[in-house]
Amino acid sequence: MKILNFGSLNMDYVYQVPHFVQPGETLAAGGRSIKLGGKGLNQSIALARAGARVCHAGCIGQGGEELKRFLEENGVDTEGLMQVPDMQGHTVIQVNPQGENCILLYGGSNLCQSREHIARTMERFAPGDWVLLQNEISLLPEVVEEASRAGLRIVLNPSPCNERLQDVDFGCLSWLVVNEVEAEQITGEQEPEKVFAALHARWPELSLLMTLGSRGSRAFRVSGGETEKAQAAALRVQAVDTTGAGDTYTGFFVAGLMEDMPLKACMERASRAAAISVTRPGAAESVPWRKELEGEGLIL
Repeated sequence: MKILNFGSLNMDYVYQVPHFVQPGETLAAGGRSIKLGGKGLNQSIALARAGARVCHAGCIGQGGEELKRFLEENGVDTEGLMQVPDMQGHTVIQVNPQGENCILLYGGSNLCQSREHIARTMERFAPGDWVLLQNEISLLPEVVEEASRAGLRIVLNPSPCNERLQDVDFGCLSWLVVNEVEAEQITGEQEPEKVFAALHARWPELSLLMTLGSRGSRAFRVSGGETEKAQAAALRVQAVDTTGAGDTYTGFFVAGLMEDMPLKACMERASRAAAISVTRPGAAESVPWRKELEGEGLIL
């Protein structure tokens, strides 16, 4: 069993700031670094470091060669990457002294997907394999359609949550992975039970994972007409940089599902991986290896 991550790849330009810049303000940054990221790449790294067999598909633009090398160094299959002439997608990230961040995203090469590339990529996968998606690439509805036609189990992390999601057939999805803000944008509800109820009324076979910040996470897995519920607490750590923490959680959680781990165990392991990631700077670079959790006796 393997997983396709059809997702974004970004160069992250990270600035250390005393506070997030305000309208009309010119703010001096205390430091600058260039990291490798994009929700797609971050989640592929998390999947790979959690032990999953993962292939990353997407578009590499001008200036993005290091992104491909980094994926390969982490054991990710990059045969699904396509070179395009556009500028590599990138972000400008502000990080404050509390480790919080705000992000400006430029799509660039990530918006250069083609139907031919999607169809060609799906040919490498078989019914029962998995596909993980985010909302930082073009032609997302077409990717969902092709993945469903190929019989893949589809997990969607709909970030950023915007009007492009309106054309995605949520009825094709196996799992929806959202935070509190995204959940409210999609359903109009904030509390996990109400969010799931709203989703379940429209798409009865859709399972939900909802991350709740300091309140941990909740999951609702639908199978055979029954719903399994689970929750996990968040771990308290001293945060250095929260960039990529949600992607770390998502990658480890989905890897756990692929291993048929108990639902609560999937969530607890993912929470611990995410907790380790925020104690380190960067996004993809901060993702822990599975052996780091094992070394601390954290694998459940």
